[in-house]
Amino acid sequence: MKLVPIGDKVVLKQLAAEETTKSGIVLPGQAKEKPQQAEVIAVGPGVTAEGKEVCMQVKAGDKVIYSKYAGTEVKLGEEEYIVVKQTDIVAIIEE
Repeated sequence: MKLVPIGDKVVLKQLAAEETTKSGIVLPGQAKEKPQQAEVIAVGPGVTAEGKEVCMQVKAGDKVIYSKYAGTEVKLGEEEYIVVKQTDIVAIIEE
C-alpha cells in the first residue's frame, strides 16, 4: 500500500529527532522536540486556483522544513507520514 496525494498535498516522512544536544547531553524521550525537517515522499499534481494553475515546487526526495503544527499524521503499516499542503512547507534544504 502507498499514499498518493491529491491536489496540492505533499506526503512527508519526518527525519529522526536529535538524541543528544550539541554539547553532548543525552535527551530523554519527553524532552525531544519533533523535528520540523522531513523528506518528501510523494507530491500531488497541483491545483487550479482562481483560473491559474499552481505548480508544485517540491519533488520526491527533497528535504524540507515545514510549519510546526501543519498537516495530518498518518500511520500506514509500520511507517508514519505527515500529509501537508504545499503552502505549509516553508523551505527546501539544499546541501
